[in-house]
Amino acid sequence: MANTQSAKKQIRNSYRKWLRNRYVKGKMRSAVKTVRQAIAAGDYETAERWMPRAASELDKAARKHVIHPNKAARLKSRMMSQIHELQQ
Repeated sequence: MANTQSAKKQIRNSYRKWLRNRYVKGKMRSAVKTVRQAIAAGDYETAERWMPRAASELDKAARKHVIHPNKAARLKSRMMSQIHELQQ
């Protein structure tokens, strides 16, 4: 257990950050999961409708340093290419 005042404050801060990161990451994962399930089912319309929300959640997570910006870009790029393959 922390002894100094600054160490105790750091524990409180890290807990608040953990809660925020968990919330942001959960929303991001849910949106990405919805798009991936639509792609797996071959449902172009649902995937196309949910992709902007998933991209938005990925961008928010990257902006808040929950995930790396390159990871957000990579996931968006891969999902968009899979959606375009469904269209053809």
